[in-house]
Amino acid sequence: QVQLVESGGGLVQSGGSLRLSCEVSGSLSRLYHVAWYRQAPGKQRESVTSITDGGSTDYMDSMKGRFTISRDNAKNTVYLQMNSLKPEDSATYYCYAKKRMLLSIEEFWGQGTQVTVSS
Repeated sequence: QVQLVESGGGLVQSGGSLRLSCEVSGSLSRLYHVAWYRQAPGKQRESVTSITDGGSTDYMDSMKGRFTISRDNAKNTVYLQMNSLKPEDSATYYCYAKKRMLLSIEEFWGQGTQVTVSS
């Protein structure tokens, strides 16, 4: 069973930076897709960015140039570097992963880490 544990959230001023980590129990290299989602109070969960096992990345338009996702298979960790943070980036950030099984795809979620950006 894969477990995802996020860390690195906190309170930061507008314009500041944070780096979130998603530590994967087991082997990160077996997860072909890892993503960060976020959910603000009263809003739907939305995709922030994703990275494949081949290193291909995708970003929501409002994050391009500010956020960077990366993965370190040796440390079984996926990172989200967030720069130039804005108050509207405040949310709970979740790590999400997909793993190919023999006849299906399994999905996993972390418990989330809170990011608060003050103006």
